[in-house]
Amino acid sequence: MGARFSWVAWCIPLVPIGIGAALYFTESQQSTFLAINAVTRLAPDWIWTWITFLGNGWGVFALSFPLLILAPRALSAGIFAGGVAAIISAVLKNGFSLPRPAGILQEHEFYRIGEAVFHKAMPSGHTLTAFAVASAYFFIVPAEKRKPFILLFIAASAVGLSRNAIGAHWLTDVLVGAGLGIWCGLIGAKLACLLPNKQLSPRSPWLRLIAIGGLASLYVLLNQTLDHPFNLPLQYACIALVLLTLAVFLQQQSRRRI
Repeated sequence: MGARFSWVAWCIPLVPIGIGAALYFTESQQSTFLAINAVTRLAPDWIWTWITFLGNGWGVFALSFPLLILAPRALSAGIFAGGVAAIISAVLKNGFSLPRPAGILQEHEFYRIGEAVFHKAMPSGHTLTAFAVASAYFFIVPAEKRKPFILLFIAASAVGLSRNAIGAHWLTDVLVGAGLGIWCGLIGAKLACLLPNKQLSPRSPWLRLIAIGGLASLYVLLNQTLDHPFNLPLQYACIALVLLTLAVFLQQQSRRRI
């Protein structure tokens, strides 16, 4: 079973958090943000909004939903990690309530995609979620099979970069979110390994509860615009993905009654 890792794994988040703290206390927060924001604006807006979608809680849940059939323990790890990440994000954002770029800089000083958000900068919630889920999926896999899953961290890093690109967060917010997200992923993987095998069968109460969560995600995807209108094609694709997964899940229920 996966989720076996040494104490070194718990120390890894200290690196991005330490770099973020160094940038903040050396007053390099604005300069690093402006540099990244200027370079990333060379790419089309929709690229950054699509990437940032990967850090939206509902978006990443919908994209991960087929794991309900393919790898329910991995999906459980992602759900646990995402839940812990949501709590930490809410507590820290409200506790610090630090200003975002739009709360300090003039509108002409940086490039922004979407509506301006002025407060609750630390940490970047999208980055935290992306790294939490990526870490959960990485560490739930047996150590000898983890190498290909490093790509998940590249995707999570792209999410963090997108938060600078759209003008929503400082690099410091992103770095702290990445570090905290890794811790959340480690916790999620550990919790998922505590689930007994019988709770991962198609007719178990736990998987049925996740399936209900899939219905909730359909409601959100149909009635809300996640992050930006550019993301509507992704939302429609996610709706199809969730519906297909639910159809297969219901078919599994029927087969087991025969």
